[in-house]
Amino acid sequence: MATGRLSDDERRILAEMERALRRDRRLDRRLSTLHWRPGLSRMASYTPHPLTVALLLAVSIGLMVTGVTTAQPPVIWAFAALWPLTLYALFRLAYRRAQT
Repeated sequence: MATGRLSDDERRILAEMERALRRDRRLDRRLSTLHWRPGLSRMASYTPHPLTVALLLAVSIGLMVTGVTTAQPPVIWAFAALWPLTLYALFRLAYRRAQT
């Protein structure tokens, strides 16, 4: 493969190919959304409301205290399910606040 500059004919052919590809709307739409994953982009742009985080934190702490005092498996499982969501919301809120 040559590493030099393109000839006039090669540049003309390349320009024609680029024009044809720019006119293809379906290809443009597919390429513009190629790097996005709908579920992940929505989750990554999630900004929780401070009251939501406070409520999640209060319920999580309540479940933790109840689980420690009663040792009932459903309460412990409820805490185990809610705690990661609470931490995620808390970190997302803190991250957004730190950026502004």
